[in-house]
Amino acid sequence: MRPDSVVFLICLVLIATFFALFWVGLRFFKVGLEETGKAALSVPIPRDPSAKNGLPSIGSKSYLALMGALLVGGGGVGMVLMFSGAVSLEPLSAFEMDRQVHIQGALNPERLVPPPVMPPSLFVGSERLALETADRDWGHLNPVFAQSVLRLLARLQERGYVFVLLEGYRSPERQDLLADAGAHVTGARAFQSKHQFGFAVDLAPLREGRLVISEREPWAMAAYQALGEESERGGLVWGGRWWFKDYGHVEIAGSLAAISRAEK
Repeated sequence: MRPDSVVFLICLVLIATFFALFWVGLRFFKVGLEETGKAALSVPIPRDPSAKNGLPSIGSKSYLALMGALLVGGGGVGMVLMFSGAVSLEPLSAFEMDRQVHIQGALNPERLVPPPVMPPSLFVGSERLALETADRDWGHLNPVFAQSVLRLLARLQERGYVFVLLEGYRSPERQDLLADAGAHVTGARAFQSKHQFGFAVDLAPLREGRLVISEREPWAMAAYQALGEESERGGLVWGGRWWFKDYGHVEIAGSLAAISRAEK
């Protein structure tokens, strides 16, 4: 639903709520015209013993009517917001991600420069399918996400781990190729992965000029654990938490639908 439509519906609900409360006020708080006429004729008006400060008392039915009007009005506003998509869990997670990114940007105002692209020969013969042809162009990633990953790499280097980019953007054709290789590679098909939208990367540690992708090596597993700690510290999602462990995978938080709505 378009934002202007949401605002229009909210205004309608608020107007309806106002008139409902106005009716309750006329019905239960206004002194009757007959009593006003009697007062003008100096005819004493019997005072309600339960009244305070000379005002008419409000009975239990009046309180119920008032609470009902408030609940109906508030519920109406809530329903409008919920059905319009303005309030849901997914956008909130995306907004939280944006907040974390802005905080990091304020604390780290400098724009980091991506490292040089590693030569394809470094990736030949790896355990990953056709990794030597994977896209490692930082310019194909979302700029805000790319900066978050670069800050992540800087923090890892301070801890003694040098990570390199294995794959960033992934074409739909390559995504299907990986999915056809089996569930042990990936369960996501074309446009079901954040790689297709520049919001995910695969990383691996580098030791003595050699990629150490396999987590079966203790040193590599320690490096991946550091990757997970620093990723989550920066508000990113680490694949090592998934039921299908992808220790080198880092992506932006939130679903694709929520991220798409947050960018509009």
